[in-house]
Amino acid sequence: MTLDTLKATEAATLLLNWYDRHHRDLPWRVSPPMAARGAVADPYHVWLSEVMLQQTTVQAVKAYFDKFLKLWPTVENLAAAETEEVMKAWAGLGYYARARNLKKCAEAVARDHGGRFPETEEGLKALPGIGDYTAAAVAAIAFDQRSAVLDGNIERVISRLHAIETPLPAAKPAMRRLVSELTPSDRPGDFAQAMMDLGATICTPKRPACALCPFRASCRALAVADPETFPRKAGKKEKPLRLGAAFVAIDGANAVYLRKRAETGLLGGMTEVPGTGWTARRDGETSVEEQPFAAAWEACGTVTHVFTHFELRLSVYRAKVAQAVACAEGWWEPIASLKGQALPTVMKKAITQAIPHAFKAV
Repeated sequence: MTLDTLKATEAATLLLNWYDRHHRDLPWRVSPPMAARGAVADPYHVWLSEVMLQQTTVQAVKAYFDKFLKLWPTVENLAAAETEEVMKAWAGLGYYARARNLKKCAEAVARDHGGRFPETEEGLKALPGIGDYTAAAVAAIAFDQRSAVLDGNIERVISRLHAIETPLPAAKPAMRRLVSELTPSDRPGDFAQAMMDLGATICTPKRPACALCPFRASCRALAVADPETFPRKAGKKEKPLRLGAAFVAIDGANAVYLRKRAETGLLGGMTEVPGTGWTARRDGETSVEEQPFAAAWEACGTVTHVFTHFELRLSVYRAKVAQAVACAEGWWEPIASLKGQALPTVMKKAITQAIPHAFKAV
């Protein structure tokens, strides 16, 4: 049977039957056995997990999801939280604009919708920080709306199923149309999650387990080419390298000097050690002459961090001061409590370069 002769309803049934047997058990998911017992999806859990999962792995998200639910069990609790506390809890997940938008969206749901998420894609997209993908995913999974959900896993499945030659991202509109045609009216949320699971566990980027795939008999890529070559991708542009410096100061009480970044821009609102004015578009100074205050600064190596659009290399300097220097813009944080600060990964790298034991368990 080819894809041309396999009806969309039959394809959906094949996939849902596979999902019923092989679904992943995830903390935010209502699995088929749970649904059979009467459980229903919590829109707050679905939305929170989908925002966290963007550009992040399931394994990395599980601990953060659990932490957020313990701190803020409902969307109203999250709306009432201090932004600084949300940023601290998010630290390490990356893409920090998501955390700021998460807080704004929770506030909008609590303030404008009585704590209830809109059930349609249109209503969800009107909320802060919710785009096409998240709106479709929440509408389908939380409210069983027939929405075409297209994430990276689903792109891979649909591109191989149809052997789509157009490279990403240009192929996305066609992919979304094909997913829409396949999505059934019955159990659209389970269908979306089944497609995600298929891409994550069977139709993987490398060495896909085609023999176990419910679509193997109708997959065009398997029939005519090497599935690993799909989805086709346009050549990647080389990421520019940006330079800067970071200054890690430790006082006699074993505290590190920290300050807060501006609310807008890259890593907005996060905590940092003092540094120079690097951005995604320009280098910052790398010399010790840019020190935040006079001290016996010594070079202690470099750290590299890769952002979405550029690579950053920081020259790290360390200074030990007998007494905490009074600086209006920052504060001195005990090393023992650094883990609780809203430090992005690049800043943790810089601190660790200067103080190797800084984030080790006490």
